[in-house]
Amino acid sequence: METFSEDPMGNNTLNCTIDHSIHQILSPVVYILVFVVGLPANCLSLYYAYLQVKAKNELGIYLCNLTVADLLYIFSLPFWLQYVLQHDNWTYDELLCKICGILLYENIYISVGFLCCISIDRYLAVVYPFRFHQFRTMKAALLVSCIIWTKEILTSCLVFTHGEVSKDAESHMVCFEHYPIKTWEHNVNFYRFTAGFLFPFSLLLFSYYGILRVVRKSYGTQKKKKIQIKRLVSSTIIIFLVCFGPYHVLLLMRSIFENSCEFAAKIFNIYHICLLLTTFNCVADPILYCFSSENTYQDFAKIRDTCLKYIRGVETEDKGTYPMNTPEISSPFVVTWTTEPVRT
Repeated sequence: METFSEDPMGNNTLNCTIDHSIHQILSPVVYILVFVVGLPANCLSLYYAYLQVKAKNELGIYLCNLTVADLLYIFSLPFWLQYVLQHDNWTYDELLCKICGILLYENIYISVGFLCCISIDRYLAVVYPFRFHQFRTMKAALLVSCIIWTKEILTSCLVFTHGEVSKDAESHMVCFEHYPIKTWEHNVNFYRFTAGFLFPFSLLLFSYYGILRVVRKSYGTQKKKKIQIKRLVSSTIIIFLVCFGPYHVLLLMRSIFENSCEFAAKIFNIYHICLLLTTFNCVADPILYCFSSENTYQDFAKIRDTCLKYIRGVETEDKGTYPMNTPEISSPFVVTWTTEPVRT
């Protein structure tokens, strides 16, 4: 590798010595776990999202895009795994470093975008069941999906025009790591925090507050179903906060306070732990949005039972599957509740 980038202010990575040992200890475990669990889970998620599209359900469009974003990032994990196992030494060319970095950020912000689309769609369906049908069609979902992908791709092209491979104090070629952060990164990080996290999270809270308010006042909804809906909505917000919240808080802190190697070294470990939390979004999405549906759960249970029979090599008694005491279609993201007219 011959190219490396320098900060125009003279603060380049070569002059900043930071202990990267957390990458060799924690990162490989997370990357392997997410790859092994996330790849088959998202493949199943993509299949069930396709069934939603086939049934002319606009939510299937959002679920498909969400899953594709997760899969693209999962396919980049072997490169990141090799990178951290080689003590943060990027042995490929800079173009591949940019591609892997773009897939990392695309996974975060495209996931956030489609989570907001799903929450707004459900809000309109539950709170205004007889209005705004023009915003809840297949064509509208395709248009919104194209806008989200185009926006994030253009943003990445504008942001990642700088050199993303730089040399550290040990002469390793590091990918997407600048310590302290460069001047141009400050404004980008402020944009990521406000437009990429704070605003979408506000939309998420607004949408689900409206959903819970309507469900709470609905006398036609059974108590157990109300509890299930509340749990699923709460789980969505918790996953959003856990996967994306810590990273964006640390990103904001770096942009405000990081102007020396000393601060960068102090915050390095916690920042990268928070960055690893965003990776678990690839596992959380299919579990929450697909396997929470009773029909999908029963199909998954059948696949599990078939695999167990094959492994044991004997025919076992069919014990059937057990309902989860969920709403009519238990996930609030693939639901048609009683407040919404039946769609054909």
